[in-house]
Amino acid sequence: MDNLFGDLRFGARRRGRGSAFEAAAAEYTGRWGWSVAVGSGRTPADGLCDCAAVHCAAPGLHAAVSPHPTAGPGAGYGPHAPELRELRSADAPLLLAAGRSFDVLDVPAQPGLQALVRLERMGTQIGPVLALPTGRLLFFVAPGTAQRLPELLYRMGWDDAALDLACHGEGSYVAAPPTALGPLGPARWLRRPCRESAGCPPEARLLLGTLAYACHRSRERSAELAS
Repeated sequence: MDNLFGDLRFGARRRGRGSAFEAAAAEYTGRWGWSVAVGSGRTPADGLCDCAAVHCAAPGLHAAVSPHPTAGPGAGYGPHAPELRELRSADAPLLLAAGRSFDVLDVPAQPGLQALVRLERMGTQIGPVLALPTGRLLFFVAPGTAQRLPELLYRMGWDDAALDLACHGEGSYVAAPPTALGPLGPARWLRRPCRESAGCPPEARLLLGTLAYACHRSRERSAELAS
């Protein structure tokens, strides 16, 4: 799986790592218009979080984060903005605030990869896709998806299916590259943001059917192997 996600290397010096975090924060806020926050804590070895969220996208890193992100969107947040000074510590997690510019659909990595390949072959618009070392893929979609997910699944006929599919919206945080989730490794971009995908992520309905089918088939195959 690591080969699919690529290799992300960091400099050995704390100053170099801190600069990478600051540069990433400046890109997310100034270039893509996203809101970021400086997290705290560490991800446990099992990747589980104390919060009640299903498949938390920043496990162990968001407990002490203020409800309001430390830096909002805007070109004025350069790499040395006072709001981002905490990122000069190589251990400061960088988080993205969901529910503002985007929500994220959260699926297991293997069916997520299968769905991604199929969607791109069909020419479907894809937003940024983030790979977490917990074995999950996060598909960035239009904000408001988390609230509408049950309705969307109902309309597509997936409301009664046992799907390993979650959605993170307002009030949730996503671990952003180059943040590492403790001993599990770093978050990585599988499909990096660009001007079109970051500024206008796709409507969830364009991806949801394919993602739900891939998750359903994956669960069916697992059940067949276990029987």
